[in-house]
Amino acid sequence: MAGAFPQPKEPSTLEELVARRVDYLTGYQNAAYASRYRALVERVEKAEAALGRKRDLTNAVARYWFKLLAYKDEYEVARLYTNGEFEKQIRDTFDGDFRMTFHLAPPFFAGETLPNGRPKKREFGPWTFRMFKLLTRMKGLRGTALDIFGYSGERRMERQLIADYESMINDLLPKLNDDNHRFAVALAKLPDEIRGFGPVKETSVKKAEAAKADLVAQFSSTKPAKPGKKAKAAEPAE
Repeated sequence: MAGAFPQPKEPSTLEELVARRVDYLTGYQNAAYASRYRALVERVEKAEAALGRKRDLTNAVARYWFKLLAYKDEYEVARLYTNGEFEKQIRDTFDGDFRMTFHLAPPFFAGETLPNGRPKKREFGPWTFRMFKLLTRMKGLRGTALDIFGYSGERRMERQLIADYESMINDLLPKLNDDNHRFAVALAKLPDEIRGFGPVKETSVKKAEAAKADLVAQFSSTKPAKPGKKAKAAEPAE
């Protein structure tokens, strides 16, 4: 349902941005999950402060680490539909009696596959809203052995992206200097290139991984400039 989840206004400061995302991730999963997000952002901020740099890398990690952590799975779609905002939007938009239907492609219901590789959606009636409320209460199963949705290739890929990003940033920080800083920022922004769902997402992940390999090589090969000399590092690859 297009426009069901309108985006809030962008925060005006980095502190506000982080606080809002911590709050979101607490609702998305739990406080421990949100603390994992904040901890990495704070490590990056400390490393940049030690260089006396502006918080470009911190800003990138705050935005794109969150994007990976808050992947929109079945539990999150259910939570967004049932947190009250969607229902309010419906009541504000429509008068009188109406009937809601949902077009979904549950992974455990085998069905037709479209030419683009995505499963064809099927129509489900108003009872779906009750199912959403049940799924919302089950979000603690996300990523565990009891997560019936977590065994799909797409969900495994999303969890791997989270682990890889966290590991990458932690590996970059001890080696961060004034000259390779820009490559670190470009690496931190790579999740912005990951879009869509299913085959579309898989394709964008492959492109992002190729760009990552090039940027890691540039980050690693950039040597700190000698005092009084300007570094001649190549610009990050587009």
